[in-house]
Amino acid sequence: MRIKENKTKLAKEMGVSRSSLYYKPKRDRIDLEIKKKIKEVMVKHKSYGHKRIAMKLKLNKKRILRIMKKYNLKPYRRITRKPVKKDDLGKPPVKYPNVIKNICPIRPNVIWVTDFTYIKFNDKFNYLSTIMDLYTREIVGVNVSSYHNKELVIGALKDALKRVGKIPIIIHSDQGSEYDSEAFIIYATLHGITISMSNKHSPWENSFQESFYAQFKVDLGFVSAYDTLEELIEGIYQTIHYYNNQRIHTSLKMTPREFKKKFENRLHNTV
Repeated sequence: MRIKENKTKLAKEMGVSRSSLYYKPKRDRIDLEIKKKIKEVMVKHKSYGHKRIAMKLKLNKKRILRIMKKYNLKPYRRITRKPVKKDDLGKPPVKYPNVIKNICPIRPNVIWVTDFTYIKFNDKFNYLSTIMDLYTREIVGVNVSSYHNKELVIGALKDALKRVGKIPIIIHSDQGSEYDSEAFIIYATLHGITISMSNKHSPWENSFQESFYAQFKVDLGFVSAYDTLEELIEGIYQTIHYYNNQRIHTSLKMTPREFKKKFENRLHNTV
């Protein structure tokens, strides 16, 4: 009884309700429950930051960030550096200017962006080339090869054209020798695609693909976990499928496929 009286007196002196004096222990219990849910999301989506976790749990992102800081919950981050290719050193100014920097696509198949990354497996380099639709953020073209050459990037473009069944207006890349090759340029232009390239030493001008690869390698996990190259390639395709169909994109607030489907439904309803 005396404890209750002391609480009442203290609350009166502080000008707050007596129940508020019990808030912190209650909040700690709630935070622990949310912490448990956050960890469950991070097990399945190990690279999710607080924004994506908040979307997944349908909770306020500031609240999620506070709890993650409180319990030191951090998404896995992997830092990689793209190797400098000798073929790119001392190249003349780009022949194809960046034409997408002032364009915001309002539908799919206006701008495709493309790049490639390396994946080291059993002391050998393998290369993944992808094409992303800039409107939906969906990966529409994929090609895996043991060589970073014109066939690698042309293969990704062929795959995208086959999968989508439509031709984009613009395809954007960096100034890599693969994209500046006569074979790639001829193949793209014969399909009526306008070529766009980032300025030299300006990776932010193709930041969409750069960002995708950073998260892709996190979602792919440790390459050493795969026993054979075939298993690794299967894992690459599964990870891209996960990105397109399950992984929440922070800009879209949903997965790329969900966003594309939403656009198609809206288009259908207006016809």
